[in-house]
Parts: sequence; C-alpha cells; structure tokens
Amino acid sequence: MSKLVRGLNLREAVAINMIDMVGIGPFITIPYVIGAMSGPQCILAWLLGAILSFMDGFVWAELGAKWPEAGGSYVFLQHLYGKEKWGRLMSFLYIWQTTFQAPLVIASGAIGFSQYLTYLVPLEPMYQKMVSGALVIFVCILLYRKITDIGKISTIMGIVVIGTLLWLIASGMYNLNPAMAFTFNKEAMDFTPAFFFGLGLASTKTIYSFLGYYNVCHLGSEIKEPEKNIPKSIFISIAGISALYLLMQTAVSGVIPWQEAKESTFIVSTFFERIYGPNAAIIATVLILLIAISSLFAVMLGYSRVPYAAAVEGNYFKVFAKVHPTKNFPNASLLILASVAFVFSLLFRMKEVITSIIVMRILVQFVGQSAGLIALHYKNKELKFPYKMILFPIPPILGILVWGFIFFSSGWVYIGGAVAFLLLGALFFLSQSYSNKQWPFGESMA
Repeated sequence: MSKLVRGLNLREAVAINMIDMVGIGPFITIPYVIGAMSGPQCILAWLLGAILSFMDGFVWAELGAKWPEAGGSYVFLQHLYGKEKWGRLMSFLYIWQTTFQAPLVIASGAIGFSQYLTYLVPLEPMYQKMVSGALVIFVCILLYRKITDIGKISTIMGIVVIGTLLWLIASGMYNLNPAMAFTFNKEAMDFTPAFFFGLGLASTKTIYSFLGYYNVCHLGSEIKEPEKNIPKSIFISIAGISALYLLMQTAVSGVIPWQEAKESTFIVSTFFERIYGPNAAIIATVLILLIAISSLFAVMLGYSRVPYAAAVEGNYFKVFAKVHPTKNFPNASLLILASVAFVFSLLFRMKEVITSIIVMRILVQFVGQSAGLIALHYKNKELKFPYKMILFPIPPILGILVWGFIFFSSGWVYIGGAVAFLLLGALFFLSQSYSNKQWPFGESMA
C-alpha cells in the first residue's frame, strides 16, 4: 500500500466526493421518488436521505481518520471485528459483494447516461447499450494517470456539477409556483402503512443519489493529512449536496406538476424546456451528461482501490495488487473492474439496478460498520480516535434504524437476493478457510 501517493488535498477530496454523490442519480430518480409518494411531500424522502447520510457520515469520519488506508470498508471491518477471526469473514463478504455491486454502480451511471442522451439523439435500445459500454471504456482511459492529475480533473468536474445544480435551483426558485411546490395531498400525509411503504421505496432512490460521501475513505492512503481532511471532506460534501438536493426537488415541484413529473424520462431537460425553451434544455442535457461522466470517474476511482487493498494482504486474487510502474495506481484492479462494469452495462436496466445496489450493501457495509464501531467503543474505551463523533452512540444507532427501514421496505425479492448472495459468499469463505486451515478451522481459533 505504500506504493500509493498521498496527493489529494481537502479541496480535491471534497470534489471527488461531490461528483460521486451527484452523478446521474438525482436526474434519474426524481420521477421515481415523486411517484412513490404521489406528490411534493416526496421532499421528506430527500430529507430522510440527508439525515441518514449525516448519521452514517459520523461513522465513516471516525473510521477514515483512524485507519486512512486504501480499501475503505475492507480495512475498517477487519479492525472492527478482528483480523484473525470475524473480521476475516466480514471483510471477505464486503469484497465478495463489491465484486458484483461496484461494477453494478458503474453500470447504473453508464445506463443513466445513455438514457438521457436519447433526449438529444433518438437511439434504439441496442445503440443505447453500445453507448453505455463505450462510456465505461472512456472513463477507464481517463483514469489511467497519476493521482495528482486525477485531483486536478476532479476539481474541474466538481465546478461543472455544482454550477449546473445552482443554475437549476436559481431558475426554479425564480419561476416557483408555491401552490404546486408546497400543497401536499391530504390522503398521502395520513401516516398510514401505505405512506411509510411509499416513503421506504422513495428513500431507497434518494439514498442512492447520496451515496459517495465516503469515497475518500476508499482513497485513504492517497489523502493528505487524512486525520483532518477525511472527516472534513465527508461533512462538507454531505452538507453541500443535501442543501442542493432539497432545493432542487423544491424547484422541480414548483415548476412541473407532480402528476406529470412522475412520468417524465428526462425530468431536468423537461424542467429547463418548460422555463427557457428547447435550446436551454439541450444545454442542460449536455451538462447532465458531463455530470454523469464525472460521477463514473469518481466511482471507478474509489472502487478500484478496494480489491487492490485485499490483494495486497493476500486475501484476494494476486493480480489485483499490481500497481502501474510509473503512474503509481492500481491499474490491474481498475481494468478488471471496468471490464465487468462494461458487461453489466449491456445486461441490466436502471430501475432494478438502483434498488439492488442499495439493498445488497446495507447488512455488511453500513449496518456492519456502525454496529462494529459501537461495540469497539465499549469494548476498548482506551482506544484513541483522531476524530470523535458528537453524541455517540446516537448517530450510528439512528443510522442502523434507518438502514433497517430502507432494507425491509425494498421488497422480498431484493431482500431474498441480497441475503442469498451473502450466504453464498459465506459458504465460499468457509470452504476456502477449511482448505487453507484458517479460522474457524485453523490455529487462529485460539
């Protein structure tokens, strides 16, 4: 891991987080969120996503400042549960799910890009798939450079992302119809089981749009002054994006009737067309496509460090540990990740991908980290943390409760698939451990 270079400062770390968080996500999910809650009260789902991001952000901030290494959750789960025992299983399960869900995340961004591109250029489904695959290849080529160059590119991309959102918000607020934005459907606000079911479905989509506030933790060994900059970058990005998302949803709700918005394929393009006409809508769509590329850039950058970290320790295929001889980045991991994402971008559809991405990660990565951190604090009260969250243990407990709510609201098909996938990973882990005489079958049981 020492081959990687600490070349990213706070500004660049924030930019990487923000372009990861925004991406194509909110521009695709707004209609889903509105439809799930049947009205502008869908703002509650965005608020819940913001709260969950802050609560979970406290966990990532503590862990990232304490163990600023490549791999993020892979490293954290080892330290939280013990490298020789349960930490082996938990970190393996994280790598197991990452091998599938990380390319799925990348594919979702590429699919969203091709979907929005059809606003400008009508494409048959086959050609949309070709565009998705080509985009994955392009971003991989863009990432094939030193981390210091990556930081500069990320800053430019961050400016495009924030500028586009500010344009959308300013336009919406100037043309806002308060009656449309703030008139809630009475039946939809009765807090019946149907209301909470809708909130759960909507929150699955909003939290997808918030994911990425922890990306700097995957790049822990490449962040300058990580004890300070990792927590700062996490909270700056969450606060900034939360405000932008809440204002963005309000702006859209105040310009386009929710009955129309929930059926829209190009909600933001329609938004700008409604206010300024078709030429502005074309410009806005081009900016959205640039944002999608920026998000894929940040996502692929962060996830390429995860299998690399496991391979360096000998806990994953050795090929992932290879580092470029002159540019000092895990090139083999990047190329393999991009190859799988390329295939996935040709196979899957957007709506199913979003829910699968969220549900698959909840148990091991998000709940597992939060529960492990709580247990570690009480088990080893003398352990020093460079950053300590306020009001401990309230943030991780609230985070676990909200993650549980989203998990059980997703539907039994997704829940069953996630559990089955983890059980299959556990069986593979036990088989390998038995063959190699490792815990729980070897000397490390002592």
